[in-house]
Amino acid sequence: MTENESDTFEIGSRTVHRLGFGAMRLCGAEIIGPPDDEEAARELVRTAVDRGVDFIDTADSYGPGVSERLLGEAIGDRDDVLVATKAGLLRNREGEWLAHGEPDYIRNQVLCSLDRLRTDSIDLYQFHRPDPDTPFEDSVQAFAELKDEGLVEQVGLSNVSVDQLETAREYVDVATVQNRYNVGDREEADVLEACEEYGIGFIPWAPINGDDIDSHGDLLDEIADDHDATKRQVALAWLLERSDVILPIPGTSDPDHLEANLAASQLSLTDEEVRRLTEAGN
Repeated sequence: MTENESDTFEIGSRTVHRLGFGAMRLCGAEIIGPPDDEEAARELVRTAVDRGVDFIDTADSYGPGVSERLLGEAIGDRDDVLVATKAGLLRNREGEWLAHGEPDYIRNQVLCSLDRLRTDSIDLYQFHRPDPDTPFEDSVQAFAELKDEGLVEQVGLSNVSVDQLETAREYVDVATVQNRYNVGDREEADVLEACEEYGIGFIPWAPINGDDIDSHGDLLDEIADDHDATKRQVALAWLLERSDVILPIPGTSDPDHLEANLAASQLSLTDEEVRRLTEAGN
């Protein structure tokens, strides 16, 4: 049985292992509707927690509602697991992701998420994506008010620029930022640097995206061979080495993939290997 041996990071008053679990893949195809086997999805979550995963990321738009519901059914409101969710995207049966940051909508969605997650307060509530039709400040203010009211413990952002992060910090303490980042996609490096400066957790989504990994496939394969590992494990291990504020959340619906991802927390890259992978993106 593979255990989560990643080091830790503090989100507010909570300490979590830096290698988390992304719960988007618990849903059906195209992240719409339930999975074919809901009990298998719940069991996967329980297995992750049993292996030391204490940081789980989801969103109200995954399903929509399905991922949150399954998490609530699987683990409920546990003190030893921080569950982060998001609001700010609408879904339809065509699979579109539509930004919607209107404050009243966010206030409605937090009530839905609380019910599905079976909790009285959301551990980490993230604004999923800025809405071009709603002033960014208005959306962030809604999240700040939810924290003041005790419905939310910590506030996070997702898919934001450095300027937007700076603006949000004028309204609320920002605990985390979730932007796309991996060994082959470094476009959000400036946001990561800002998070490092402020001690904010940086949650890279798509941490082991196949196409991005393939962009450095030869180097990853070379390092993986030296460690009897896979290139995806090396890519995850690099993220854990890249910065102390990075909290990768690889997602899966497959127990074998979960075990492989957890094994990355036990992979020790050399300083030279980390340097080569880091410089490959420059």
